[in-house]
Amino acid sequence: MKVFIGVDPHKLSATIEVVDMDETVLATGRFGTDNAGYRAMRKLAAAWPERTWAVEGSNGAGRPLAQRLLADGEHVVDVPAKLSARARLFDTGHNRKTDAHDAHSVAVVAVRTAGLRVLSYDADLEALRMLSDRRAELSSARVQTVNRLQRHLSELTPGKTKKNITAAQAKTILASVRPRDLVGKTRRRLAAEQLAELVVIDKKIKDLKKELKAMVIARGSSLMELPGVGPVVAARVLADTGDVARFVDRNRFASWTGTAPIEASSGEVVRHRLSRAGNRRMNHMIHIAATTQIRHDTDGRAYYLRKIAAGKSRREAMRCLKRRMSDAIYRQLQADAAAASPADVEAGPGGHSGASQISSAAGSHPHTGTSDQPLPGPAASTLPPASPTRKSPASRTLQTAS
Repeated sequence: MKVFIGVDPHKLSATIEVVDMDETVLATGRFGTDNAGYRAMRKLAAAWPERTWAVEGSNGAGRPLAQRLLADGEHVVDVPAKLSARARLFDTGHNRKTDAHDAHSVAVVAVRTAGLRVLSYDADLEALRMLSDRRAELSSARVQTVNRLQRHLSELTPGKTKKNITAAQAKTILASVRPRDLVGKTRRRLAAEQLAELVVIDKKIKDLKKELKAMVIARGSSLMELPGVGPVVAARVLADTGDVARFVDRNRFASWTGTAPIEASSGEVVRHRLSRAGNRRMNHMIHIAATTQIRHDTDGRAYYLRKIAAGKSRREAMRCLKRRMSDAIYRQLQADAAAASPADVEAGPGGHSGASQISSAAGSHPHTGTSDQPLPGPAASTLPPASPTRKSPASRTLQTAS
């Protein structure tokens, strides 16, 4: 009997509900996320060899549990939070939001919805994601440190504050100041401490950038060949995209990155507005790449200037360039996937690897609108085979049975 296990994950606990294809509840439970709770949860699920775990928000609060299940050979799908919220709204529970109701909604969505994204375990991508997150944290810490240092320097040297100051410049300014009063000496000491922290953070960021570059190259990605795409942008794109085959075409990819406009037409008036949906981190990375292209003599800069000459504002021209960058990144990901496993990837009706029979709601023109519908069903994976992970004999038996 095939069952679906709906999971409502939290940091310290996970509530599950097991249902069959008729949505009959077979078992429920609440377990801790420690080792003992995780083993008890898998022991309960072992009664149904043909099982599928449906985890809500596998890119957020559910990521640790989803990655843990994948590492143990379980079959896991991602249930978007908006789908489980809709199921809970139309259920008979009067939209009461409890962990039990959430787990039931997730399980119902898994039963009724075809084409949920199937998750895969890739240690390299997980490492890239963690390093990318760490680099983002260091960047935020650097901004805060520089702001504090600038405040002290502006008080030590009134009227001589330099914008976008570096550690070397701050050191030179600080060496030229010799206050004699207690307040000035304290302020200089605090500025020296901030400067020391800035030097340490800069070194960590530099080392992380080298590590990210080495990992991107080792993975065989050619994203850094695109103008404006460096190691940081390439690592974030690879980590967040995962398997590019889950996007049926460039329009769906642009909708996911938030670079495709949304149609807001009414009657005879046809217009589009900026999309605030999608992965905002990816949108930020594309914005960085587009800004870098504008600053240098590239095809992207020429395209940007042509849009301005055609009457568009700078923001509108930037949005056009970001959509063009999104398409270029998608093509590069497709090319890398085809080069990595050309024999294992099937071509879909669109003629490119990983295509699905589900049609896109967007047109082929870059400025046509895209819908916010869920992503198409999973196609043949284009990721390289995952490295061997720890598996107990029982888990290997269950995986074979499923």
